[in-house]
Amino acid sequence: MRLVSWNINGIRRLPGALRRLLESLGADVTCLQETRVTRDLLEDPLAIVEGYSSYFSFSRGRSGYSGVATFCKNSATPRAAEEGLTSLLTNHQDAVGFYGNTEEFAEDELRALDSEGRAVLTQHQIRTSDGEEKTLTIINVYCPHADPEKPERLTYKLRFYRLLQLRAEALLQAGSYVIILDNVNSSHRPLDHCEPADLACFEENPGRQWLTQFLWQPDRESGLFVDSFRHFHPTKVGAFTCWWTVTGAHLTNYGTRLDYILGDRALVLKEFEDSFLMPEVEGSDHCPVGATLRAEFIPAPCCPPLCTRYLPEFAGRQQKLSQFLVKVDPNLPEPTLAQPQEEKIEVGLPKNRAKKTCGDPGQGQLSLLRFFQAGRPIEKPLLPGAQEAKPESTGQAPRAVVPSPPKSGEGQAAFWKAVLKGPPQPPLCKGHKEPCVLRTVRKAGPNLGRQFFVCSQPMGHTSNPAAARCDFFLWASEKSPAPH
Repeated sequence: MRLVSWNINGIRRLPGALRRLLESLGADVTCLQETRVTRDLLEDPLAIVEGYSSYFSFSRGRSGYSGVATFCKNSATPRAAEEGLTSLLTNHQDAVGFYGNTEEFAEDELRALDSEGRAVLTQHQIRTSDGEEKTLTIINVYCPHADPEKPERLTYKLRFYRLLQLRAEALLQAGSYVIILDNVNSSHRPLDHCEPADLACFEENPGRQWLTQFLWQPDRESGLFVDSFRHFHPTKVGAFTCWWTVTGAHLTNYGTRLDYILGDRALVLKEFEDSFLMPEVEGSDHCPVGATLRAEFIPAPCCPPLCTRYLPEFAGRQQKLSQFLVKVDPNLPEPTLAQPQEEKIEVGLPKNRAKKTCGDPGQGQLSLLRFFQAGRPIEKPLLPGAQEAKPESTGQAPRAVVPSPPKSGEGQAAFWKAVLKGPPQPPLCKGHKEPCVLRTVRKAGPNLGRQFFVCSQPMGHTSNPAAARCDFFLWASEKSPAPH
């Protein structure tokens, strides 16, 4: 049995390549997070993949946000599937069930925690290495990110963690094995972070505190789940799953480990063979993570009702908007009508205005080269509200004359360089003496929109100054870029 989890950062980029991607990952069950697709935008090539059954959860409030999807090979068809961690999104008759005691949550809070499309559960029948038939529940989950600028999102994240724990432990108590494949959005130990800022308070982070009490450690008996990667590779350094791609941090492996495969203790100790990372797989700011088990799937005879192929829009019972939109070949002639056609008008234009095209002789449009002809006068534009000053001797408006370029040779090249100067050259960074890159502040605050220069090298650890970005920084407005 092989399981793979991947934060794919947008599934709609893969309409024609999804099956090839799934085959290349080689998993019986593939869990994708951050699909960024809502149900109205899901097209057939992503929903129906030959050889697989698929199960999606969509964000209810925002388009292009969050979302998870589980793809199961036909040899691993689940017997039940459910969207969400609560019971609010699923018909109870078809649900996986077992939700734990959620009395501490108000119904509105439960609904909000399930509204962003962050969890899909599939329940399977498996045969263990000693021949026993058992139930396995796979939880594909995308935990929230805590935005430092929005304190309410930290509260949301911690409450989501709590709900996930209640559901996972309830399934364990009901007799099912449980595996959680997820982007936890928290790095657990300093070993899981490229450069932890302050080791003294590193473990005080609320997300890390939750992980610590949730996970079982050999030196203590609390915690029901095991971080499978650290179980097999407890001291491996540089084992990261997420990098900031804007800075090229993947090139220097300057990242964090945010993606986990967590199994219940009994299952990991008995059936897990290995847990691994796949940093060589590109296409997202995260890499896939996986695990292999000695157990094998026993496929169900038919897919559960949540399977995407049973949705009305994919089962042929409901017409989609795209069926009403027909592509028109612009090279085909317009149809000839028996009666004279009505005058064509542009949307937003009065009927009595004829549309002028760029090639109309009456419009008198000039080519770019005609603006640089020798001795051609050019009108000076007026500022709004200003009056044109005219010389008293002629009564004509002042005009500027563009000098004629030399006919050939070095003089012509120098002329065009003077006319088309291009942007100013960036300054050189102090660490590498190489041209910097221009960035723009995107974060809300007093510097929003300001531009600045930084080193062009990828972000990396300070112990690797030759390949990593130096600390050069310069506001673009403070100093003119130095010439090379």
